[in-house]
Amino acid sequence: MVAACSTSTNKKATGTTTTSTAKPTGASGGTADTACAKTTPAETAGPFPADGSNGPNVLGEDGVVRSDIRTSFGVLSGWAEGVQTTIELTLLDIADNCAKGEGMAVYLWHCDRAGSYSMYAGGAADKNYLRGVQVADQDGRVSFTSVFPACGTDRWPHINVEVFGSAGSAVAGENARLTSQIALPEDACKKVYDYDKGYGDSAKNI
Repeated sequence: MVAACSTSTNKKATGTTTTSTAKPTGASGGTADTACAKTTPAETAGPFPADGSNGPNVLGEDGVVRSDIRTSFGVLSGWAEGVQTTIELTLLDIADNCAKGEGMAVYLWHCDRAGSYSMYAGGAADKNYLRGVQVADQDGRVSFTSVFPACGTDRWPHINVEVFGSAGSAVAGENARLTSQIALPEDACKKVYDYDKGYGDSAKNI
């Protein structure tokens, strides 16, 4: 899957390209071929970003920069149940001739197996799992260990991302270069929901 963005000051595609894959750990799958010129429109952050824009803010908490986002951290506790999943993204800087996005940062979040978002009203309000920030390596890559998200009654299974120019911008929640959502492949969703009955009605909702 390929997503690209524009900066907040320029509507042309001069921001960041991200190539992403999300697959249950151990499943086959690879990174899609990508051309830097390909772009995908930005999406909204949705109602549960926990970036300070509508209440809770996880970005300033110690420990938010991490690769394994299955557990709560800081003063909160709790573990997200579900099928372990690896989420990998590769960032390219369109503004810099598609250079590898080394040093750029991604804030990533999604719902849990029950369809709840941590830090908001519901079954996960007292948790902050399934949220984290990663800084891209020299190849522009980030990787998160998580669980496969549920499918609610009104939204296709997806992962939310915000891309920033640096780790400092990410933890400050300032000047995001891309806000988008990654829809998950239907065949993977069916396999996960059929395999783990803990996902409840997710199989019926896709």
